[in-house]
Amino acid sequence: MALPVSPLAVPLPDLPEIPGVRLGAAAAGIRYKGRNDVVMAEFAAGTTVAGVFTRNKCPGAPVDWDRAALASGRARALVVNAGNANVFTGKAGAEAARLTAVAASVLVGGPVKQVFLASTGVIGEQLPHERLTDALPALHEALSPHGWDAAARGIMTTDTFPKGATRVAKIGGAEVRISGIAKGSGMIAPDMATMLCFVFTDAKLPAPLLQDALSRSVEASFNATTVDSDTSTSDTVLLFATGQAEHAKIPRVGGRILRDFQIKLAEVLHDLALQVVRDGEGAQKLIRIDVIGAVSGKSAKRVAMAIANSPLVKTAIAGEDANWGRIVMAVGKAGEPADRDKLGVAIGGVWMAREGSVVEGYDEAPVVAHMKGHEIEITVDLGLGRGKATVWTCDLTHGYIDINGSYRS
Repeated sequence: MALPVSPLAVPLPDLPEIPGVRLGAAAAGIRYKGRNDVVMAEFAAGTTVAGVFTRNKCPGAPVDWDRAALASGRARALVVNAGNANVFTGKAGAEAARLTAVAASVLVGGPVKQVFLASTGVIGEQLPHERLTDALPALHEALSPHGWDAAARGIMTTDTFPKGATRVAKIGGAEVRISGIAKGSGMIAPDMATMLCFVFTDAKLPAPLLQDALSRSVEASFNATTVDSDTSTSDTVLLFATGQAEHAKIPRVGGRILRDFQIKLAEVLHDLALQVVRDGEGAQKLIRIDVIGAVSGKSAKRVAMAIANSPLVKTAIAGEDANWGRIVMAVGKAGEPADRDKLGVAIGGVWMAREGSVVEGYDEAPVVAHMKGHEIEITVDLGLGRGKATVWTCDLTHGYIDINGSYRS
């Protein structure tokens, strides 16, 4: 099914070479016809790896494989397929994952447990792994340091545009590059989202420090977004560090020398997370929700997510209806401390309600004008404390139904 490009789409940036990474894509015919659907990356020996995965209790076989492989802290290859999630496929699914990893390990000349996998697509159908493994030799032969565009497009499913981000960080005065690609459009909710994200850097970092940096950045990026409140079975974020950059030695505890790296990694993941929301299935509007005045940051985030996941709020925004009553409803159902008579609501920077009632002299005209734009801002002040949080979502349109109602056809 060909989908029109999201009106919120952003162009794929130029993703320059990262020493120690070669990647590319090929057509294996797993589900799609006439497009690339298998992506492979090969890493220099000694590459370290970190990962964060879905908390869904029915994970796919690739997630199980990666969790086990992560114990070594090393990576030589990554293989990703689109069109089939390899989820709820039993022993056959686990065997498909193992055979894919074995085939890739032979090609790169590394241990099988240093091959990482990801799959995205339809749940409950057996992965035709022979098609995948048959495509790998020619794909491996064609891998290039410049294969970013093909890789970003090869992992797409219902995505309408490829997603990428890049930054330059400094470690002890030396520059290192951080670049990533992602896919995701629906089944998006924290813990993490239906999404795959692969980030690469030439920094030389031990796996424990890499894991700490990734976990910190995921919490404020992918775990602060939602499209439809559904947590995928396949969510995977992997961070690979090839160690090819020349920079100062990193202390075992990390510390200040990694401060800029942590900032730039967070920027890459935040950029990619927002691109996923921008490509939410059927989305016409990107919505930022700020909750302030909560009893704690965690409480603020729960309230923000209740607003972000409310179908009534999301459909009101799709209809460009400045219905702040629905926001009040969502705050009240969140199960967090809230006081109706201290509550304030603003849209587009215009306070509509304060201390539990409509602001005197409130003029809806600027709010209506703001609602017609592609980017919507909602602020809620609970008036209870200093806790605050920001999350991002999109509106809910009939396009979401159209896409998901015909996903398997």
